Amino acid sequence: LTPFLIFAIGVSHGVQMINAWISERLFGSEIIEASQAGAGLDAYAAARAAFAKLLLPGSVALASDVVGFLTILLIPIQIIRELAITASVGVALIILTNLILLPILLSYIDFAKPALAREKALKRIGRRDHYWRLLTRLSEPGPALATIVVAVSLGVFGFVHGQKMQVGDSEAGVPELRPEARFNQDAAKIADHFALGIDSITVIAEARPDACTLSYPAMELIDRFAWHLYNVEGVQQVISLPQAAKIVNAGWNDGSIRWRVLPRDPDTLRVATQGFETDSGLLNADCSAIPVTAFLTDHKAETITRVVRAVKEFREANQAWYPGTNLRVELAERALEEGDAFESHQVNLRLATGNAGVMAATNERVSAAQYPMMGLVYLAVIVLCLLAYRSPKATLAIVLPLVIVSLLANALMASMNIGLKVNTLPVAALGVGIGVDYAIYIYSRMKEFLDQGLGLSEAYFRALKLTGTAVLFTGLTLAAGVGTWIFSELKFQADMGVLLSFFFLMNMIGAIVLLPALLRWLLRGQEAVAGNR
Repeated sequence: LTPFLIFAIGVSHGVQMINAWISERLFGSEIIEASQAGAGLDAYAAARAAFAKLLLPGSVALASDVVGFLTILLIPIQIIRELAITASVGVALIILTNLILLPILLSYIDFAKPALAREKALKRIGRRDHYWRLLTRLSEPGPALATIVVAVSLGVFGFVHGQKMQVGDSEAGVPELRPEARFNQDAAKIADHFALGIDSITVIAEARPDACTLSYPAMELIDRFAWHLYNVEGVQQVISLPQAAKIVNAGWNDGSIRWRVLPRDPDTLRVATQGFETDSGLLNADCSAIPVTAFLTDHKAETITRVVRAVKEFREANQAWYPGTNLRVELAERALEEGDAFESHQVNLRLATGNAGVMAATNERVSAAQYPMMGLVYLAVIVLCLLAYRSPKATLAIVLPLVIVSLLANALMASMNIGLKVNTLPVAALGVGIGVDYAIYIYSRMKEFLDQGLGLSEAYFRALKLTGTAVLFTGLTLAAGVGTWIFSELKFQADMGVLLSFFFLMNMIGAIVLLPALLRWLLRGQEAVAGNR
C-alpha cells in the first residue's frame, strides 16, 4: 500500500502542475472567461509561471504529507517505523519531482498543434461553466448552512459508530484472507473439533531456580493461575507444568484420581517433575521460567483483550510478585511455616508470547499511539496552514472536512469489521495527508481572488474553473483505480480498496462542497467583502 499511496500523492500534485501549465501555455494566464483568452506563453515561460503559482500550496500540502508519515514513528513497532521512514522519503522526493523536475520537463515539450488545442480548450471551458455555477450555489448563505448541518450530522454519526471499531482483528481466521479461503476454513474446523487451536498465548511464570522441585507455593500459584485462565471465555485448553506434574504424581500411585495433586514434599515434587525435558515447552533448563500456554478459539481483539485482562486480574487479586506490587500474603505465611526464605516463592507472571501474545502487545501499542498520532497529524496540518495563510478561520475550514472524513472512515471500518492494527493504522492516518491536498489547492486559488476584492461566491467559481477539473480528475481516477481491488482474492486488499476509495472520494467532496460552505460563515465580514455574499 505504501508505494501506491506515494504514487497517489504524486498523481494529485502532478495533475495540478500540468493543468496550470496548459492554461499558461494556451492562454498566457489562467483563463476565467473564453472572451478573456489571450496569446499563450511559450513552453518555458508557461512552466515558470505554473511553478511560481503552485510552489507555495504544493509545498504546504506535501510537507503535511511528510509530517503525517513521520508521526507514525510514535508507534514503537519496528515494521511501522520502517514504513514511516520509507514513506516520508518517498513523499519528500515528490517535492523534488513534482514541484521542480516536472516544470523542467514541461518546459521541453509542447502541443503538436497549439492552435487546435487552444480551440478545444475554449470549448471545454464553456461547457463546464454550467456545472461550476451549480456548485457555486453551495457557497451562498442558505445552502452553505444546510451543507454544514449535514456535515456535522455525519461527523456525529461517524463519531458514535466509530466507537465500535476494534483495535486488532475483528474476525476469526486470518483477516488478510477471505472467510471462504482454504486456510480459514481449516482453522475454523480445527478450532471446532480439537482442544488445541491455531492461536495461543503463553504467560511466562518467572520463579526461583528449581522452583518446580523446591517451591510448592510457587507451583501451586501457577496451577491455580492455569485453572483461572482455563475458565475464561475463548480459552479452549491450558497446558502447564503443574498440570502435567499432577498427572505424573497420580501415575506413580496406581493412577488414582485422588493422587492427581501437586505434592507438597520437595522430594516427591521432584519425582513428579524431573522427567520433563526443556523441549516439552513446559520449563527451561533450571526451571526458573515455567510457561503457561492457553489455546484460544480465535484471535479476535475482544478474545485477546479478555484473556489479557484475566491475567492481570489474577495477578492483582493474588498479588503474585511483579514490578510494582507485593507478594501474596499467603505465600509469605507458608514460607514462614516451612522455615524457608520469603523471596524463594516469588512468582512473576509475565505477558506474553505466542502469536496471540504478540498481537496483544501490538494492539496495546497501536491503541496507545492512535490518538496522539492523529493529533500530531492534525497539529502539523494546522501549523503549516497557519504559516502559509495566516488565517485561523481559513485553517479551520481546511481541517474540519478532514476531521469529518476521518470520523466517517472509523465508522466504515467498524461496519466492515476492519480492525485498527499495524496494517490499517497507517492508511487511516495518511488519509488526512491525502485529503489535505485537495483543500489546499482550492483554497489557494480562492484566496488569490479574495485578495483582489472579489466576493466569496465569485472567488469560489473562479477557483473551480481553474483547479476544479484537476481535483475531480484526481479524486475520481484514484478512487476508480483502487476500487478494482474490491475483486481481489485477498480480503485485506479488497478492504483497503474500499477504504482508500472512500478517502479519495470523501476528501474530494469535502474540499469542493464543505470547504466553501465553511468559509462562507467563518469569513463573513472579513475576506468576503465584496460581490456575491
